[in-house]
Amino acid sequence: MAAAPDASLEATNRASLEVVKAIRSFPEARFMWSLTASWGGFGGMVMKNFKERSRTTEQMYGQVYGAVSQIPGLQVFPRLDPPLPTPGQYDVELVLASDLPPEQMLQTVGTVLGAGWQSGKFLYVDTDLKIDLPEARVVIDRDRVADLGLDLASVGRELGTLLGGGYVNRFNYFDRSYKVIPQIGDDGRTTVAPLLDLKIKTPSGRLVPVSTFTHIESTTAPRTLNRFQQRNAVRIFGGVKPGVTKEEGLRVLENAARAAAGPAIGIDYAGESRQMRLEGAALSMTLVFAVILIYLVLAAQFKSFRDPLVVLIGSVPLAISGALVFSFLDLTTINIYSQVGLITLVGLIAKNGILIVQFANQLQAQGVAKLVALREAALTRLRPVLMTSAATVFGHLPLVFATGPGSAARNSIGTVLVAGMTVGTIFTLFVVPVFYSLIAAEHAPGTAEHEVFTVRPAGEPGLAGEAAHA
Repeated sequence: MAAAPDASLEATNRASLEVVKAIRSFPEARFMWSLTASWGGFGGMVMKNFKERSRTTEQMYGQVYGAVSQIPGLQVFPRLDPPLPTPGQYDVELVLASDLPPEQMLQTVGTVLGAGWQSGKFLYVDTDLKIDLPEARVVIDRDRVADLGLDLASVGRELGTLLGGGYVNRFNYFDRSYKVIPQIGDDGRTTVAPLLDLKIKTPSGRLVPVSTFTHIESTTAPRTLNRFQQRNAVRIFGGVKPGVTKEEGLRVLENAARAAAGPAIGIDYAGESRQMRLEGAALSMTLVFAVILIYLVLAAQFKSFRDPLVVLIGSVPLAISGALVFSFLDLTTINIYSQVGLITLVGLIAKNGILIVQFANQLQAQGVAKLVALREAALTRLRPVLMTSAATVFGHLPLVFATGPGSAARNSIGTVLVAGMTVGTIFTLFVVPVFYSLIAAEHAPGTAEHEVFTVRPAGEPGLAGEAAHA
């Protein structure tokens, strides 16, 4: 909650009570807590148990903003807390950094804000650059001060004592200690006119009003002067509408900032948006390292640098593509949970290819021709591949249909695993044999280490029951 720069604590508190009243009017609200200060405040809405209400917080988000945005005297920016702790306060936070003064950055900021509103993707979009803080400057006539026998240091001390509110010492009163803070009363500081009637003592002992050697200029100044990496900075923040991803909202502000900002203004990020941009590529790097690790392990197991390529090329890309289909259909998003599901999927789907490749290699080592060994391996390993894949799919299927608090996270990881395993298994049965026939290494007879398998004639299905141990 943000109040006007000249608002009193009493006025802010009255407006915040109206916010509490609006929040408590929702039947899903259990209670609301808040903290109020002269600059605004913050608070939270505690919902009833999920079983006691018919709407989720995402469904209520727009209505809550509509209710609190109509309250005069306060700007209220509601937000939904993310499932995992994240930095920042808002869905999207863009930072414009420059060596220019804030007044010269105001036009660029206005252009970005206008683009955010026109996109229709934000419930609200605002900035911390507010040049509306009333400021009164005391301009001293140096010549007149000299004529009165005063000096600027003594005038500054006198005015600072009357207006500054500085701590002097303490005094005891009925065994209690109190601070001594010399300052004129609130009535004398409500407007700037009484300041000119203050009296200052000259060296001759005469009291002269301040108005004899000063005048007051009224201006406006920025509420805050923010810095980011040692440069002047302006933060633009917003809350996206339900159904709009934070990535989409951030991209809108990014494009507008690049088009409006000149070479003197740099673009950076804060909060969760900074994590998205600086650590968003972590998924790609993690997938790359996972694939490299699996490749090295399989190379050591197969004693070949070509056989692991059959497993990875024939199964992993297709499984990941199948898992990402649902994100392109807007049934899920790429989030921390789906990313964990993709990493897990790489290891799960590689297992199917390993079953076929390893079995075919062992048959080749017994002297069976490559294509015959491939055919027998595909037929024999069909049941284990289907059974293990089915166990994985049905084991994660409840996550897809989960409901209740936190169900979105379970739905996301379940959708990735179920879709990826289903699509990946289907294509593995057809694509892995093709790649094996093209790039797999030839395994000479006599290299088998543990088991010897017997191949039935071409007219009989599969292999003989059990393997005879060597």
